[in-house]
Amino acid sequence: MLEVHVEEKRYADRGGRHHLALRELRLTARDGEFVCLVGPSGCGKSTLLNIVGGLDPDARASVSLDGRARGRDIGFMFQEPRLMPWLTVLQNVCLVLEAVGDGEARATELLEAMDLGEVLHAFPGTLSGGMQRRVALARAFAIEPKLLLMDEPFVSLDAPTAARLREMLIALWQRQRTTVVFVTHDLREALALADRICFLSPSPGRIVLEQAVTLPRPRRPESPEVGRLYEELLSRDPDLLAGLAAHPQEDLAHD
Repeated sequence: MLEVHVEEKRYADRGGRHHLALRELRLTARDGEFVCLVGPSGCGKSTLLNIVGGLDPDARASVSLDGRARGRDIGFMFQEPRLMPWLTVLQNVCLVLEAVGDGEARATELLEAMDLGEVLHAFPGTLSGGMQRRVALARAFAIEPKLLLMDEPFVSLDAPTAARLREMLIALWQRQRTTVVFVTHDLREALALADRICFLSPSPGRIVLEQAVTLPRPRRPESPEVGRLYEELLSRDPDLLAGLAAHPQEDLAHD
C-alpha cells in the first residue's frame, strides 16, 4: 500500500516570496489500485506527484510503499515523453533495463504490444507525438514498477490517439496490476480510468473528496455511462472542479 502524508510544501517565487502549495494532505492507494488526482490549476497535483516520486526533497512529507521507504521500483510518465533523441526506440526502453539480463527481449515485447515493432530501430524524432507517448508508456512499464506515477500523460493529443493510449494503459495495468497515481484535469478521463478519484482543493492543496468509481470496465470518456456519472457528480457538487466539495463520499455506480 502507498501511504503519503504531506505536512507542508512551500516554494519560493522569483521575487523570493514563499507560497504554500500543499498542507496536511494525506493520500493512500491500495496495491494494484488506479487512483486519479483531479483539481483546479495550481492546486499542487504535479507537486504532489513529484513528492511521491522523490523528485522534491524539500517538502515536509513522508512517503511509504508497503510500510517501507520508497525504493527504486517507481515508474514515471510525464506530459512530455522525455525520450533520449540520440537513442533508438528500443534503446530508450532498454535504458531502464540495464540491470535485467533479458532486457532487450522484455523491451521488444512491450514495444510490440504498443504496435511499435516496426520502429524499434528508429529515432524518436522520426515518430509522431502519439508514437512517442507509446514508447514512453512501454518504458514506464518496462521495470514492472510497484508504483507508476503519471502526470497528464495524454494531454494535447488528438482524441483518437488519446483514446488508443488509454486502452493500452488499461491493458498493461490489468496485466501487471501496478499501483497507479494519475494526474489529470479532465474529469471524464478520470471517470473512465480510475478505481478512485481524489479531488484537491485550491492552493494550499488538500484532498476534499475521495470518490470511488465502480462502473464496470472497459469505459470510455465519451460513453453515456461515464457521461451520466459526470453529470451526477457535478449536479451534487457544482463547484467540485474548482476544488470545493459540499457532500460526503458516495460510490458512483450504475446498472
